[in-house]
Amino acid sequence: MHQLPQTSYIRLPQIVGNPKAEPPIPAIILVGKSTWWQGVKDGRFPKPVKLGPITTACRVEDIRALSENISQGERNVRQQKSRREWRSPSGLEYIVQMSF
Repeated sequence: MHQLPQTSYIRLPQIVGNPKAEPPIPAIILVGKSTWWQGVKDGRFPKPVKLGPITTACRVEDIRALSENISQGERNVRQQKSRREWRSPSGLEYIVQMSF
């Protein structure tokens, strides 16, 4: 997990990462730049704030909330995939919870 400040602004390379930077910047949200901007346009990702004529950044609180929502969604998908239901020959229904 990334150590993010309580309140601040972070720019796109800090959000989607930059492996070519020295040192490399790990991604917080695993999408590319084009996908990020399309998600902002569609309303899936938080809208950035203009800090200057050519500088935009996102509130760290918004990115933290997005990251937590994505993590929660992945846990829900894993839990759904780990449930198996079937009927026995006698007609009884069984639910087995498998752990990963």
